[in-house]
Amino acid sequence: MLNFEDITFRLGPRILFDHASAALPTGAHVGFVGRNGAGKTTLFNMITGDLSPESGAINYPRSMRLGRVEQEAPGGSQKLVDFVLAADVERAALLDEAEHAQDANRIAEIHTRLVDIDAHAAPSRAASILSGLGFDHAAQNRSLSEFSGGWRMRVALAAVLFSNPDLLLLDEPTNYLDLEGTMWLVNYLRTYPATILVISHDRELLDEVADHILHLEVMKLTLWKGNYSSFEQQRREAQAILAKAAKKQDDKRKHLQAFVDRFRASATKARQAQSRLKVLAKMQDIGAIIDTDVLPFHMPSPHKPLAPPMVTMEGASVGYGDEPVLKRLNLSLAPDDRIGLLGSNGNGKSTFAKLIAGRLDAMNGEIRRSSRMQVGFFAQHQIEDLNPLETPYQAISRLMPGEGEAKTRTRCARMGFPNIKADTRIELLSGGEKARLLMGIATFNGPHVLILDEPTNHLDIDSRSALIEAINEYGGAVILVSHDRHLLEACADRLWLVADGTVKAYDGDMDDYRRFVLEQTGAGVPKRLRKAEEAKPPARKEPTKSRRDMGAMRKKLEELEAKIAKFTELLAKVDAVLANPAAYAKGGGQAGSLATQRADLAKALERTEEEWLTLSGEFELAMAG
Repeated sequence: MLNFEDITFRLGPRILFDHASAALPTGAHVGFVGRNGAGKTTLFNMITGDLSPESGAINYPRSMRLGRVEQEAPGGSQKLVDFVLAADVERAALLDEAEHAQDANRIAEIHTRLVDIDAHAAPSRAASILSGLGFDHAAQNRSLSEFSGGWRMRVALAAVLFSNPDLLLLDEPTNYLDLEGTMWLVNYLRTYPATILVISHDRELLDEVADHILHLEVMKLTLWKGNYSSFEQQRREAQAILAKAAKKQDDKRKHLQAFVDRFRASATKARQAQSRLKVLAKMQDIGAIIDTDVLPFHMPSPHKPLAPPMVTMEGASVGYGDEPVLKRLNLSLAPDDRIGLLGSNGNGKSTFAKLIAGRLDAMNGEIRRSSRMQVGFFAQHQIEDLNPLETPYQAISRLMPGEGEAKTRTRCARMGFPNIKADTRIELLSGGEKARLLMGIATFNGPHVLILDEPTNHLDIDSRSALIEAINEYGGAVILVSHDRHLLEACADRLWLVADGTVKAYDGDMDDYRRFVLEQTGAGVPKRLRKAEEAKPPARKEPTKSRRDMGAMRKKLEELEAKIAKFTELLAKVDAVLANPAAYAKGGGQAGSLATQRADLAKALERTEEEWLTLSGEFELAMAG
């Protein structure tokens, strides 16, 4: 068991933990959540002994083996598979000793222990973990120095997983993974046989892996039983109960205070008034659970939408020099498309995004783009291109030449940099704030197409929810590359798979893709999950629609959308008149007539929206078929 007993810790003038306590059961899979900067990584450093609490203690069995990914990416000439194998210190020491031992009894003991720890299967297990994290057989036998920092961090993660610690500490483990690697990791951790404490903002991981949630808020630790969705529900219920209790207490306080104010000067009631004053003094405030407001993301929609399709590809290929990366591209992009790009890193997702954006030309075939199409491009690596000595105000003012300071600061505030934040040097901003600034720059002019490459790195769960809301409200097309399955499911209407040197529509959902990924990596699907999925009735296949039917459905949808817009406009006009006191003059006859008219309009709008939703669903099924 891991116990946090009344710990207090200060970082400069800030108190991160104030007499915080919690106890983690042995074998629990615990998701550790809290706002960025609250102190989650600091707690990890206290667990490992790199930091010490100012007061209190962190206790766990002395025999417990801790495993944590180092912050520095490993390097050197060592092969990947050898680096991972060396993480099992006991196995490595026993093998080394076996080569030099002379005593027959000791040799027997060594080999018995090697059998006990299943040492003969270690190379296969190491290879399996590396494969799941994206390294094929050839890559596993290359040296660490041949890979970038992000890929070497994957190797460090593989080594920690291979070492099978009793307490596995993971700090945002999916930040260096693609969607496929994340799916494999979630599957691996789900059945991990020891205690896990994982800092993550990935809802899928927290829902699939965690059976407890450790929440850091207002310098306190609270352990909740269940996964993240259960935690959210329990917390909402607790908020409602506390709010009700706080109101009841407030009403009681007002009642007591009213008695005191009325009878304090009365000779006959003075003693009772003093008694109530003592009750008031002893009353402890019921502290409601307060959620800190999350600033929304502002993504301006295109000023003038383009006619469909904005991009058309026919037999196109794209690559670098004379070497094509992707071939046989036959796709089109509509103004309102929401595309999720699937495919392992290195398959060509970035190359395809550059082709859509016009940063690469087709080598063969044909690609047609609207001449007026503007593209916004967000990629995490672009954060490094921001001038660290500049402020958000200075970065935005360059995009608004000739505009006054007031307008520029208003725009900064809409992007999430109000007041002093607009004048803070970029090097002092958090990772999430830098991502927010980069997002604001990418979407500044209301592009027709928005390409988002891993937009959720450095964002906490609440900020990710705000991003999902902004993407869904944005009026242009979106192409999304992300390891965050929740983001893809919430925002993408269609999936395209980048694999085998081409890009094609993927005929399936994210559950289908997860099964495909796990089969490819050899991880398979856990028996309990497979049985549940086998029990499901087979999905009903919808008949494929002809092109003529599809065209008629699209036309009908456009007609319904026009009706919805018209009814909404009329409702707004009626509401504006009803808000005017003059409508109620002379007996209010005009107001009564308008109220009846408004009710009829609202019913018509509701019927039209229901018809649009039904037809839209049929259209999407037809597209998938």
